[in-house]
This record gives sequence, C-alpha cells and structure tokens, in this order.
Amino acid sequence: MSDPSARRGLGYGLVAYLLWGFLPLFWKLLQPVPALEIICHRIVWSMAFTGILLGLRGGLGRTLEQCRQPGLLATTAWTALLLGGNWLLFIYAVNSGHVLQASLGYFIGPLVSAALGVFLLKERLSAAQTAAFALAGAGVVLLAVAGGRPPWLALALAITFAWYGLGRKVGRLGSLEGLFVESALLVPPAVAWILWLEVRGLGAFLHGPSEIGWLLVAGGVVTSTPLLFFAAAARRMPLNALGLLQYLAPSLQFLMGVFLFHEPFGRVQAGAFALIWAGLALYSVAGLAHRPRQSSRVSG
Repeated sequence: MSDPSARRGLGYGLVAYLLWGFLPLFWKLLQPVPALEIICHRIVWSMAFTGILLGLRGGLGRTLEQCRQPGLLATTAWTALLLGGNWLLFIYAVNSGHVLQASLGYFIGPLVSAALGVFLLKERLSAAQTAAFALAGAGVVLLAVAGGRPPWLALALAITFAWYGLGRKVGRLGSLEGLFVESALLVPPAVAWILWLEVRGLGAFLHGPSEIGWLLVAGGVVTSTPLLFFAAAARRMPLNALGLLQYLAPSLQFLMGVFLFHEPFGRVQAGAFALIWAGLALYSVAGLAHRPRQSSRVSG
C-alpha cells in the first residue's frame, strides 16, 4: 500500500464495507414496515438516485445505449431478480431478529462463489482451499444439527449473493450502471405494489409517520453510496486485498447481533462460527499464497 492511489483505494474500501456493516442499524429504523414494502421503495429510490448520478456524470445515455446490446437485458434481468431477492432476505433477517444468520450468510457467500467457479467456470482449488470448504461445511452442519434444521436464511443469502456475483462477473455493465438498470427492471412491479398499498390506505409512505417516509427515500441513498465507494476502491487497490476487506461487514453484523441485539448465541453457535471463520481464513491465505505463483507463470 505504498502507492498513494492504493492507499486512497483502501480508504474507500474501508468506508464501503463499514457502511455495509452498519446497514442493519438503518433497516432496524424501518422495522414497523413490512420487508416487501421496504424493498419496493429501495428499488424505486435506488433507481432514482443512481439515475441522477449517471446523469450528472454524463453516463445515462451511454448506459441506455448499452442496454440495446443483444442478451444484455436478459442477463441483467437475472441479476436484478437475484439482487432483489437478496435485499428482501437481508431486510427480513434484520427486522425479524436474525442478524446473526445474515452475517453467517455473507461469511459463507465467498465460499459459495468459489464453488460456483469450480462447477461452472471450471476453476481449480488447491488442497488447502478444499480443506477450507470442509471446515465451513462442518460449521453449517453443526448449526443444522443444533437447531434441528439447516440455517436456511443464511444459506439463501449466501446462494443469492454468490449467483448475483457470478452474473455480474459475466455481465458488461459497471457497478453504478448495473445497479441503475437492475433497479429499473424491477421498478414496474415495485411501483405497482406501492400504489396498491397506498390506495388501500396501508402504505407507509403516505399513511405512516413522516419520518418513515423520509427513511424510505433515504434507502436509495443508503443502498447506492457504499457501491460507489466500493467501485472507487476496486479501481485503485489489488483485488486480493479488497477481497479480504469483504469480511469486515459480516463481522460488524455479527458483533451487533450478539452484543447490541442480544440474539441467542451459545457454545454450539460459537463452535460453528469458529469452524466457518477457520475455513474462511484458510481459504483466504491459500488464495493469497497461490496468486503470486500464478501471476509469475503468466508473466514468464
């Protein structure tokens, strides 16, 4: 990190993941509002905010022009559904008292992404990375046995997150442009649901306290701002270093779940999380050790 640009990138990355880590505190403010209604507003205001930013940067027309490329809208529609589902699951987890499961989902998300890379993109794992999968899998099994059922919410968050990442990997839109188009594709059903609620007098935006309405609008800013910092970080720092920062957000969520929201956390849960953290640590170290050898072979 001796490069000034990389140091700025590290700062941007820290801001992005800190914002994502503290996100449950914001969604807790909207706890009286059903998760589906929150998501609909999040979609609408995210599109509005990202559209304004693209317009100010002169990129709105270029983004709309890109949408004419064959297959792009179909791919983006798939990632939009995954993103909307992930948002819905996360807000439901936070506002139903399952912040620990949400953090677990984002801890194991990178491992699910790696599994997709192995099975779909024919990527190869080292022996250490395979052992990391075994450790994380043991942790999930331990939680399932202790709770009498698998941690479905955490697994669903991890799977939707991983598939979304894969979709964006093969996609052709940048972070801001992608969020704008994804939100735009989801806006029609979101607006229809909001209008249906408001007409029946059940909507929180027009029929709830004014502060709730403002919070729903702010959801678009809260959603888009970390993404902008993340994009700035990704342009300035090595991806392997940025990848290690991704554990900051679920770590903060884990600490909030235990110490702030006082969710149940006993010895079994501690053992399961320890196995998963050990798996993540082993996977990350093995990945960092493998990258230099791989890059030297390419350059040679």
